[in-house]
Amino acid sequence: MSSGPGENRLPEATVDAFHRGRFFLAQPRGKGHRAGIDAMLLASLVPPEAKGRLADFGAGCGAAGIAVASRTPDLEVILVERSREMAQFARQSAQLPQNAEFAKKISIVEADVTLSGRERIAAGLADAGFDHIIMNPPFNDAADRVTPDRLKAEAHAMPKDMWAQWIRTAGAVCKPGGQLSLIARPQSLEQILAACTGRFGGLHIVPVHPRPGEEAIRILASAIAGSRARLSIRPPLFVHDDKAGGYSPFVDDLINGRAFLARR
Repeated sequence: MSSGPGENRLPEATVDAFHRGRFFLAQPRGKGHRAGIDAMLLASLVPPEAKGRLADFGAGCGAAGIAVASRTPDLEVILVERSREMAQFARQSAQLPQNAEFAKKISIVEADVTLSGRERIAAGLADAGFDHIIMNPPFNDAADRVTPDRLKAEAHAMPKDMWAQWIRTAGAVCKPGGQLSLIARPQSLEQILAACTGRFGGLHIVPVHPRPGEEAIRILASAIAGSRARLSIRPPLFVHDDKAGGYSPFVDDLINGRAFLARR
């Protein structure tokens, strides 16, 4: 990868296959956050029959949003990323020839999702402009992951009041009846519930455990804008069903785009 005169040189990229070759991503080699199971589980919360427009908040190189675009023929996907470098990787991902079948449905918006009011609208995040919002934010405590890699630090470290800010924006840009989907640490559940109050209801929480008998390490959550339905704790997901290290069959289907987590 090369840069023109006066431009900051981006890290070298790798091109990696996901969903068993259904789509590909351009990702920074040896720097920044590289997509994995979290992004693919997040994408599995969006049903394949989804229609309208989807915003992927904090999209990075586009992993979750492009995963959704690859299997939802009637959904336009907007990748929202504040980092100029990662937004450029998202553009490269969308323009890869391997993704040509659905690339026209994908666009990139360089914006901080914590913007509000006119600044947010001017950045391309209009009020009630989206039918689906997905988010895989930097949910680690800043002290948990100390790293000299700036791209990785931005992707992993949690700013103060992050959940309140991101879900506030989701509530503003999501249409009534639209769906919010996210992945988080279990420790963030209280903040997520508080931020959803008055904005999103009918929360469905799916705990994600490494194996049976082990504590949950993630939660998957979905909710509906304006809903008054009650909170529902769904059956757990087990990433591995034995000690051999392979994915459990259902999780393998989810992270490879062969299944999705239905709300009903």
